Amino acid sequence: MTVIDFTAFIGRLATASGETILPFFRTSLGVDNKGSHDFDPVTEADRAAEAVMRRLIQANFPQHGIVGEEFGNEREDADYVWVLDPIDGTKSFISGFPTWGTLIALMHKKMPVFGMMHQPYIGERFYGDNGSANYSGSAGQRRLAVRRCASLKDATLFTTSPLLMNEADRATFSRFADVVRLTRYGGDCYSYCMLAAGHLDLVIETELKPYDIAALIPIITGAGGVVTTWEGKPAQGGGRIVAAGDPRVHEAALKLLNG
Repeated sequence: MTVIDFTAFIGRLATASGETILPFFRTSLGVDNKGSHDFDPVTEADRAAEAVMRRLIQANFPQHGIVGEEFGNEREDADYVWVLDPIDGTKSFISGFPTWGTLIALMHKKMPVFGMMHQPYIGERFYGDNGSANYSGSAGQRRLAVRRCASLKDATLFTTSPLLMNEADRATFSRFADVVRLTRYGGDCYSYCMLAAGHLDLVIETELKPYDIAALIPIITGAGGVVTTWEGKPAQGGGRIVAAGDPRVHEAALKLLNG
């Protein structure tokens, strides 16, 4: 069974999760804190959307594994594993901002082979398979392609928030402030999709979990970009992540991160 056999099914997962989430958005829903030290919100929308996707996967591909943010892991050593983040950007979600999305990744033998970011409120989907990446939304459909950027001094850099970094990593990140052309905060999964779409050049983050990044890797690489850990290793396990549209910017970022 090839990856392309799963494309329509991934679309079903996105549709079902979106239909589950939207009735909760911009309502006075309850918010729980699952963090022991920092505020790490979770809502009934997160739980309900992941539950819907899990049921569909279990009914159609009972032999597959599932890794999800809200309900843990099942058969994570299977050849095919689904990695789910029902709402990436829950803090934006509970604040009424539409810079959140549902992340759906398909792993084959521990490698991300297909990923989708679905934003049902805006009606946008970004998806890729490492070889190509595409956008579907109100503006129609088009191929995604990163933009060329020769150096850090020409780059637009995004991170969700330096406050999410530990003190040492925040100090390392601060080296970029005087080097890049523009630094912006916020975005969560949207930052990576805007990189794939050619609107920004660099995303640097820390403390990511596999479900925060696995779906975004095939989109970025399919659009011609590069995504690794700060050490230049594969990114699907999460941790400290750097994504760039241009390999030259990625190389320069790694040097500055490890300088």
